[in-house]
Amino acid sequence: MELAYIPSPSSGVLYLGPVPLRGYAFCIIIGVFVAVWLGNKRWVARGGRAGTVADIAVWAVPFGLLGGRLYHVITDYQLYFSEGRDWVDAFKIWEGGLGIWGAIAFGALGAWIGCRRRGVPLPAYADAVAPGIAFAQAIGRWGNWFNQELYGRSTDVPWAVEITSSGDGRVPGTYHPTFLYESLWCVGVALLVIWADRRFKLGHGRAFALYVAAYCAGRFWIEYMRVDEAHHILGLRLNNWTSILVFLLAVLYIVVSARKRPGREDVVEPVASGGEGEAGEAEAPSAKEGSSDAEVGSDAEEASESEGASDSEGAKDGAGSGKKS
Repeated sequence: MELAYIPSPSSGVLYLGPVPLRGYAFCIIIGVFVAVWLGNKRWVARGGRAGTVADIAVWAVPFGLLGGRLYHVITDYQLYFSEGRDWVDAFKIWEGGLGIWGAIAFGALGAWIGCRRRGVPLPAYADAVAPGIAFAQAIGRWGNWFNQELYGRSTDVPWAVEITSSGDGRVPGTYHPTFLYESLWCVGVALLVIWADRRFKLGHGRAFALYVAAYCAGRFWIEYMRVDEAHHILGLRLNNWTSILVFLLAVLYIVVSARKRPGREDVVEPVASGGEGEAGEAEAPSAKEGSSDAEVGSDAEEASESEGASDSEGAKDGAGSGKKS
């Protein structure tokens, strides 16, 4: 008999009239807002302009959602294209199913496009948003709780999650809440990156690489606990192998980058740092225009004086000619 457990919601959907409000979608949306908010604060602290992070996120977020869904559908194709399955379900993103590996890869592609349009270096942008992405993942994992998915082996620990649904092969009972483990791990990753970035002044993408490496380390053991259907290679789940590969690549990047480009970028957004210079240049033409106006006025006065002198001489000549006649 279980003395305590984490209850699952009776439904992952609330209805506002005819409009469905899905817990999974809410978690994703809240996570995106947190990532953009924190990323903006870090970007401004690095010398960037407020709003740049959000502008680039307009590209990164849709690409990330597309990539996350594609990775999930491709690696779990049997859920949508095997006998008895409806391929239309592959488009039902609100029912869950976003692969973080595809989300990060495609999200980076979208961010690269946005950075190119703003003239911003992608590594600096990635460093700024890295902790926010980890916090977003921590929040987004609670969407799996609403959907009663991604849990671990059966257990009777006090913090076990109770699964009540019997759909899609689920067996009601109490299980390890791997979604909770990953959520807490992601919070720790975010705090680690913030601390390391302040302590070591990480730059040129190394803060982002640290986030990736730290996340992969946790994802490996959490993935090992999960019991949902997955492809296996040499006894390990596919995502375990992905975690190992991406972890090694992230560590390699940190080492090589630190040797080739030590320190941190002095300028992350040229427009922001050159604002005063541009303003000064804008004022210079005004001064020149003022000088030109003064010169024009002086020329007009000289011309007027010349005309006055000519008129005076003409009058004298006229008077002289009158006397002679």
